[in-house]
Amino acid sequence: MPLRAIYRHAMERDEVMTNPTANLRLPTDLGSRDRVASADEAVLLIAALPEVDRALWATAFYAGLRLGELRALRWDDIDLAAGVIIVERSWDAKEGEIEPKSVKGRRRTPITAMLRDYLTEHKARTGRDGGDFVFGAAADRPFTPSNIRKRAKRAWEAESAKRRERNVEPLQPIGLHECRHTAVSLMVDAGLSLERVGDYVGHSSAWMTDKYRHLLEGHEAEAARMLDEYLARASTAARLEQLKDN
Repeated sequence: MPLRAIYRHAMERDEVMTNPTANLRLPTDLGSRDRVASADEAVLLIAALPEVDRALWATAFYAGLRLGELRALRWDDIDLAAGVIIVERSWDAKEGEIEPKSVKGRRRTPITAMLRDYLTEHKARTGRDGGDFVFGAAADRPFTPSNIRKRAKRAWEAESAKRRERNVEPLQPIGLHECRHTAVSLMVDAGLSLERVGDYVGHSSAWMTDKYRHLLEGHEAEAARMLDEYLARASTAARLEQLKDN
């Protein structure tokens, strides 16, 4: 599929005369799709986490940052007043801080009202600012992904046990990369175009053409509003369930 996209893009730019991947039959069993959570499911999954981890997972769910981008994120990169996350770097397990994986990796991602609440609370609780890591194990050290996954797994298992006692369907665990897929799905369902979603999450797929690469300033606020409205509608049932349980 990546080769098909490359050749299709090259043909549109008259760089090749034929597409050798056209009409190829691909294997029917390509494995299972990555999991995507619904809007109300995301609310429940985040709420079940330890307080220290909620903002991290909310950023993955609602902003679609990659794992390395989450690890490299510093408070200087977050403008809560403007409602924008500025993605300028990533983090590699061996090399440390690195450049984004593609040209479109450098981007401005809108902050929804729900995400702003999590980030504001997280900033106040940690007391970090400026060049401090937002989600770091320490202000000067990024988080360890395995530790984050283990804490989340324990929290979701504990919450699922409580839900089974009430004859309620248990929570289905999710990974940080799958949260990124969820963010894309939520943005599309909210009404954002694929081109704009691609700009916000840093996709560099060839079929997202050059003319859609850059957005005018101010679109982030509109995107956040559209996503807020969608999430408010979609998560009503989950919020009511939380209030009932409390």
